[in-house]
Amino acid sequence: MEAGTSLYTPRDMYRPCFLVVDREFPGSISTRKLVLETAKYNVLTAYSSDEAVTMLSRFPNVDAIVMDALEENSRCRSLVEQLRAVAPGIRIVLTSGRSHIDCGAVDLHLDNYNPRVLLDALTDIFPSMESNANYEDEQGRRVKNRLLDQ
Repeated sequence: MEAGTSLYTPRDMYRPCFLVVDREFPGSISTRKLVLETAKYNVLTAYSSDEAVTMLSRFPNVDAIVMDALEENSRCRSLVEQLRAVAPGIRIVLTSGRSHIDCGAVDLHLDNYNPRVLLDALTDIFPSMESNANYEDEQGRRVKNRLLDQ
């Protein structure tokens, strides 16, 4: 590689940032966070409704919110309303094990916890993410091959 050249341009290095909101079950949030980070996304986490609103207030430029459905529809709707009050245009993806959960004005409701379904849904919402990830994978292979050739 020539001096002064870079593998990535700022556009290529952009990675969407998601606020993940879950009930206070650290195991489930760490799994979802791990899935998203492994897919090369940036992740902020909140373990409660109050923490989610605070995090969104502090970091209003997150690209979307991925939240687990709360047990009570009214609490879930209340949280969605609070998040929309802080960031009216934010996209909200709801994950739940059931299709009958009603959290109000969410952009997408995934009625299962399958990591592949979540990643596919986020790629549909943010199509450039897939091309960035593919580009980074190809660049990683090139760097690895250069190192092995030395």
